[in-house]
Amino acid sequence: MNLNDLERIGAVLHGHFLLTSGRHSDIYFEKFRLLEQPQLLTQCVQAMLAQLTGIVGQVEAVVGPTLGGVLVAYEAARQLGARALYAEREGDRRAFRRSSTLTPHTPVLLVDDVLTTGVSIREVLELLQQHRAQVVAIGVLIDRSETTPDFGAPLACAMRLPAHTYAPEACPLCQQGLPLTKRGSR
Repeated sequence: MNLNDLERIGAVLHGHFLLTSGRHSDIYFEKFRLLEQPQLLTQCVQAMLAQLTGIVGQVEAVVGPTLGGVLVAYEAARQLGARALYAEREGDRRAFRRSSTLTPHTPVLLVDDVLTTGVSIREVLELLQQHRAQVVAIGVLIDRSETTPDFGAPLACAMRLPAHTYAPEACPLCQQGLPLTKRGSR
């Protein structure tokens, strides 16, 4: 899968977008266009896991944040024969709900759909630290970060498609008068 494939299915949009982080961008990744294609999702998760060959055999649980990370976690866990757990929003934090638990030192693969600033991954890392899980790797479908953050564990992605983001006060798209579109769930 490449950028043209993502544009063809409507997963990559061009314009002037307000991101969850509050920053602006000329590219938006509509992850649900990818997540609604099970065969493409399977291929992307395979590509992500292929980069973690020395690590995936250790994984006992795959954890992803709601909402898009749930499908990625499920598919990665299915391919690895591991448990899938979901870090749900509870106020301004993440939590395991519905009686989900992790025993201390469980080897975990943390996954998400799109990496931009790393906020969701950091929230889940905090939750996993509270449970004393051992994060052996982090995987994302699309790494759109301008500079890949250091999370303290190996990071794999199915695709690296960096996209520029701008602080609202320095956004060239705002300066051009382009209308701002808000998408996303937060």
